[in-house]
Amino acid sequence: MFSSPSAEVHPHCPGMTATSSVGSTSQDPSKKTQVVDRLYRSLVEEEDARVCKDIPEEACTDVPRNFFKLGIAQTLTKLADELTSAKTVLPWLLTSLGAPPFWIGFLVPIRESGSLLPQMVIGAAVRRRPRRKEVWVLGGMLQSAALLLMAVGALVFRGWQAGIVLVGLLVLLSLARGLCSVASKDVIGKTVPKTRRGRLAGYTTLVAGLLTLGLGAALTTVMAGDLSPPLLSLILALSALLWMAASAVFGRVQEVPGATEGGDSGLKEALRRLSLLRTDAPFRRFVAVRSLLVSTALAGPYYVMLARQYSGGAELLALFLLASGLAAALSSVFWGRYADRSSRSVLITGAAMASALGVLVFLADLSGTLGNHPWIAPLAFFLLAIAHSGVRIGRKTYVLDLASGARRTDYVAVGNSVIGVVLLAGGLLGLLTPVLGSAGMLLVLSFLGVLGALGGRGLPEVQ
Repeated sequence: MFSSPSAEVHPHCPGMTATSSVGSTSQDPSKKTQVVDRLYRSLVEEEDARVCKDIPEEACTDVPRNFFKLGIAQTLTKLADELTSAKTVLPWLLTSLGAPPFWIGFLVPIRESGSLLPQMVIGAAVRRRPRRKEVWVLGGMLQSAALLLMAVGALVFRGWQAGIVLVGLLVLLSLARGLCSVASKDVIGKTVPKTRRGRLAGYTTLVAGLLTLGLGAALTTVMAGDLSPPLLSLILALSALLWMAASAVFGRVQEVPGATEGGDSGLKEALRRLSLLRTDAPFRRFVAVRSLLVSTALAGPYYVMLARQYSGGAELLALFLLASGLAAALSSVFWGRYADRSSRSVLITGAAMASALGVLVFLADLSGTLGNHPWIAPLAFFLLAIAHSGVRIGRKTYVLDLASGARRTDYVAVGNSVIGVVLLAGGLLGLLTPVLGSAGMLLVLSFLGVLGALGGRGLPEVQ
């Protein structure tokens, strides 16, 4: 006469009972839980069996809460990254401290490749842990510590000493980022289903973009002169606090134990996994396309250099922060939803946009239009940020959906390590800048982007 509690079907996991996940925190029938569930359903706009696709069955009931915890943590870290951007804030800081200009050329390659190169070794260590969120928390706290030390260094050191100290600490920060990069994709892959991961990336980028937009607007009120080192040091300290908060939130994610195969060795195991590039054709093609699309990341500083070439003034930093935040706010949700339908198409579209933009800016500089209208450079940076946001969301969603389990960890670790080498090689392209100029470098990078877009057409669909 009475239905058994075990027969109650969970609303987020058709075919799974509400009591089938023993010990799950999502069993709490509180109003707070119900509100989270409703908000989650309104964001993903779907209630069918695909909601638990490609994640462990016992993780299904925790999806709504994990979605928001991961979203909050990623939003905080994205904002922290904007506050310590190697394309804008850190170069401004080194210039203010009187560091030799050649240090600035190391910022983007170190910030990116320093976190990517060690990931094959890191990936083997991560695989030995059935729960990987602790690895992310460790990486987050290490980044927070590095940023605090950078804030102190900005107050204490000047000249070449400031360059050595801050770039050295940036190396440590980048290595810690490697821990977060490998662990985050694996945790998301175990806690957020397919067709939801692009939305997660899109929403977090949107909120972080809005916050960055507000910060840029606030900075315009204090940019009458130049940003002083103490104020820039305060920005670094704020970023450190954001990483602390993100680590606290990420540590509360409900993660089920995962596979630990393949974590028995370090470098030897990592080198063995390089064979994926030889034996796995879809992954090999993805890495090749992603390598070419590094051009969209390398292009950013050249837009900044063009802007400073034709129009000086400290307000430029605020303008570029505004452009970055506005671009993320306007495009991220669109890219996220688009990526859940076809992350392959997002990669192609973003690459084509960035390449076309680079060609147009080159022609504007060649014709003298850019010199007469210097506002074109910040506008171009804004459009580039939209395109690059698409490339980033597209390739992150693609690699998450290309594989599952330990295979996903292997893809992330091997792919990121290869891209680390590519970034360093791409940094060497900067040696051509005295010959080609900033606009000429944009033309070269646009050509690479076109090759990436064409290569993306051969990628298999994974959604």
